[in-house]
Amino acid sequence: MAGALEPCRIEVVEKGNGWPAPLVELRTTHHVRFVSDNAGVIAFDLPELMSRETWFDVIGHGYERPKDGFGYRGVRLKPEPGATLKVEVVRTIVAKRLGRLTGGGLFAESQKTGRDLDWRELGILGCDSVQNAVHGGKLFWAWGDTTLARYPLGIFDMSSATTAPQPLVSFQPPVRLKFDYFKDAAGAPRGVAKMPGAGPTWVSGYVSLPDRTGKPRLVGTYVKIKPPMDAYECGLCVWNDATSSFERHRVLWSKSDATPKQPSAPEGHPLFWEDDRGREWVIFGNPLPTLRCPAAFEGWEDPAQWEVLKPQESLVSAADGKPVKPHSGSMAWNAFRKRYVAVFMQAFGKPSVFGELWYAEADAPTGPWGRAVKVLSHENYTFYNPRLHPEFTPAQSPILLFEGTYTMQFADKPAPTPRYDYNQVLYRLDLDDPALAPAQQR
Repeated sequence: MAGALEPCRIEVVEKGNGWPAPLVELRTTHHVRFVSDNAGVIAFDLPELMSRETWFDVIGHGYERPKDGFGYRGVRLKPEPGATLKVEVVRTIVAKRLGRLTGGGLFAESQKTGRDLDWRELGILGCDSVQNAVHGGKLFWAWGDTTLARYPLGIFDMSSATTAPQPLVSFQPPVRLKFDYFKDAAGAPRGVAKMPGAGPTWVSGYVSLPDRTGKPRLVGTYVKIKPPMDAYECGLCVWNDATSSFERHRVLWSKSDATPKQPSAPEGHPLFWEDDRGREWVIFGNPLPTLRCPAAFEGWEDPAQWEVLKPQESLVSAADGKPVKPHSGSMAWNAFRKRYVAVFMQAFGKPSVFGELWYAEADAPTGPWGRAVKVLSHENYTFYNPRLHPEFTPAQSPILLFEGTYTMQFADKPAPTPRYDYNQVLYRLDLDDPALAPAQQR
């Protein structure tokens, strides 16, 4: 009796630098889909096409093959058991894809070919919308809704983990970021924000602030959600270091006929800013500033000390001068550029309604923000809630990293990408790239 066929290892790499290219799909003429993992690897194992010349369409959200005479973008290969083949793709986007940070099977395809066997799985398959804060010498991570292997309903009150503040040893693929999750008594990842009330709890505005004694306090703003996605309560919460969980600090709003609209709160992503009088503030925005408060725990917990800000409604495209309306994203000070930088998702962009990402700069976080350059585009797929990671790189580095949630939600009924859907994908911008020069002009 014949044994099982050994897979053919197909390595997808970026032309020019040879970097592994994650999230590139090869599709056969009979619609079998293969997607490269963090190592840029596909383990091809179709018995009907082994040792047979095979055409693959190449689909890669900014990584592509040249068109042939009939307009097809793809490659013709002859897979053989145990062989290694290479497919070169050309990057057409400004941002460089480094790989997936969350979910299962980050190296599954490579593991099928006998490599990367040391990568350990924890049963988490999807993580939505990241929050980060450096607290107590660690980088805290938290995700909105989390998909688990054991059942479609997973964790809906913020799964969480920690890493070192600079968790990556390299800023090129493959990405191997290992999280230290907060776990339950059985050793499984758990939620850390179980606020009273029915429905999911989402926490944003993660920031560590000193109280009047100098003790750092990790804080956030929570909302309680009922189907389909309606908030009915919001408030402030504070991390309990003893229990490794958030506790409700105060309720800011409960939905009622008299108070139907959620008030402004310290939500989104924070950054620290010193004004021209030397006062320290923490500014919250998603992506541009919506609120600020004194950079201390007592200023954060007291709504009387909050100042609501009006964000810039739109930016101007450096390519064609048309308005670009931000929807979600984050800002940070960048020492290399000596300016504030932002990466944000465009509202109702093209070709993807919520899958177009832009870069911009300003001399102050409150703006005015200059011309925007598109750095990432998707083919009928969503990439929302991008988060900058200025803490990942040395202060004067020209490398800027950001992640976002890659999901089929809000797109026009695409087929979900196996393993990648509803997960965080990390990208790199080189701030000395000439493609970004239009955004850097004052």
